[in-house]
Amino acid sequence: MRAIPEHTVDYQNDHRAAQTPRERWRKKKVFVERKVSVDVYIPSVVSVGQLAQLLDVRLARLQRKMEQSGMGEETSYDHVLTSDYAVLLAEEFGKNPIVNDEMAFDIYPSPPHPKLGSLPLRPPIVTIMGHVDHGKTTLLDTLRSTSVAKGEAGGITQHIGAFSVPVPSTSNDNGLKTITFLDTPGHAAFSAMRARGAGVTDIIVLVVAADDGIMPQTHEVINLIKKEQDKVGVVVAINKVDKPGINIEAVQNSLLAEGLQLEQYGGDIPAVNVSGKTGEGLPSLVETLSAMAEMQDLRAEQEGPVHGYVLESNMHKGLGPVATVLVLRGSLKIGSHIISGLSYARVRVMNDSNGKPVKAATPGMAVTISGWKTLPSAGGDVLQGSEADIKKAIANRQRKAEIESSLADMEAINSTRRQDREKRELELQSGKDVVASEEQPEYGPKELRLVIKADVSGSAEAVVGALQGIGNNVAIAKVISSGVGDVTESDVTLAQTAGGMIVAFNVNASKQMQSAAAQKNVTILSSGVIYKLMDDVQDHVIKLLPVIVEKKITGEAQVLQTFDIQAKKQVVKVAGCRVTNGMVERSKQAQVIRNGETVHEGPVETLRVIKKDVMEVRKGSEFGLSLANFSGLQAGDSIQMFTIIEKPGVL
Repeated sequence: MRAIPEHTVDYQNDHRAAQTPRERWRKKKVFVERKVSVDVYIPSVVSVGQLAQLLDVRLARLQRKMEQSGMGEETSYDHVLTSDYAVLLAEEFGKNPIVNDEMAFDIYPSPPHPKLGSLPLRPPIVTIMGHVDHGKTTLLDTLRSTSVAKGEAGGITQHIGAFSVPVPSTSNDNGLKTITFLDTPGHAAFSAMRARGAGVTDIIVLVVAADDGIMPQTHEVINLIKKEQDKVGVVVAINKVDKPGINIEAVQNSLLAEGLQLEQYGGDIPAVNVSGKTGEGLPSLVETLSAMAEMQDLRAEQEGPVHGYVLESNMHKGLGPVATVLVLRGSLKIGSHIISGLSYARVRVMNDSNGKPVKAATPGMAVTISGWKTLPSAGGDVLQGSEADIKKAIANRQRKAEIESSLADMEAINSTRRQDREKRELELQSGKDVVASEEQPEYGPKELRLVIKADVSGSAEAVVGALQGIGNNVAIAKVISSGVGDVTESDVTLAQTAGGMIVAFNVNASKQMQSAAAQKNVTILSSGVIYKLMDDVQDHVIKLLPVIVEKKITGEAQVLQTFDIQAKKQVVKVAGCRVTNGMVERSKQAQVIRNGETVHEGPVETLRVIKKDVMEVRKGSEFGLSLANFSGLQAGDSIQMFTIIEKPGVL
């Protein structure tokens, strides 16, 4: 790609010889900036759904663009387009399309089954949501008879847990079946993870504590429910009904006020009173979920290529990269080749939610998979293919990622060049030297640079989201790196180079790493609870803010008359004063107020009562005073004693 000239200068040839370089710089310049478009490889034939993924745009946005282009009848997900139409659409989105079947190859989800009603039923996927400490995990513990909450930091779920629970069916033909539960975190910092959990769920259970009612994270879940209400079912579980003095009706009324139409008040959202601690109401909750799932008639292919979803991923000692995958379609078996983002695996071991090995995972099951070459990102699609196809797809995805990365670098370079040009213009217009300008401080807020390390990728994503937004236009937290696993020497080196600190969430920082960090003057913030890290980072961002300087008035005196006293070959102006308020102290600073304006600030030189030097004079007493480097005191002046108080800035 040829370099684009940064600017073109229109010189006047008649006067060129007489012009200085600065005068020529000041001539009008025409800057030509062109946004570099990224290359996109397109196959000879491509479906609408595949084209949306190739262009990295939402399907709905592509469909709207097609409708605007007169292709309204061809917008279905599986409609196949020729390369001619695909090229035109790619250009509409600012891409540079290249038709090449080999380099455009990728693996995509199969189109929706044409006869969904003929497929086997699958277990419903139920997501438990609600405010922190409203008893979600305890409620699920009672269902699966395990104790997750006791092992969590502070009893708070810090990442998504997925497990299947056998439940009785309300119909007579199926007997026992299972429900797959997703347990999502309740804290505000994990809203991104909650949203991801809701993206694959069939039913949302909103847990509201009877003794707390609607709380901030409850509002977030309700807003999420409103966005997804056409796609998911909703059940409200009013928890902790075993506590004395609760008012269930007040909770129901507050839910109504939030726009949730409960069945008890003529709506279509069932509300069940439960107690995760005693198990009260849980059979009714399970029955409600089973009935709702059967009404939704949830079906999926139990054979064929797999389409799943990475709920979580982490590094497991002895197994390497491990991911929790929720299977949506198909049957995942040992030895299958799968791909997710830039990661791929040959499935070596699959364990269910109880840690038991399984040979096949069908739709609705959540399994932990080992055999990944690299750690997949939480939230990525999991697709199945042959080993050759997956290697080809990985190569193409890596090439695409490199192109996008280089494009981002190029745009960053262009942006820097533009800023440099604008800066130079300002210097020349104001007559400043370029060298002098370069010595000025850089523009923009101060940055607290962070290196994030977390136990699992979903937690890392959520921590980045929570910490990245802390700050204002003066100082801000900036995440320069995030990853999974314990703190390593390279993390310490990166933090030192960037002048930042390390945030360790639910991971270990060994004594060796702590020692290395101390030697390199790198701070490590470590905690297993997200909001403690948020508070710590906020405190460090506040330290970057300018301090707030305040004067605290500690005493006030009135000048009654002034005297000139000869002392050591010079005349000293001494004021006779009376303390009108507080205390006048020799150690404090003084400011002279005349006609409502401050005419002098400085230290006290002498403070005497009669002829005796004193350190302080209290209210009502008279004294003599002289100020250092100021001889302009007049009768009627007000003298205020003050101390300087520095307070941390406020975000």
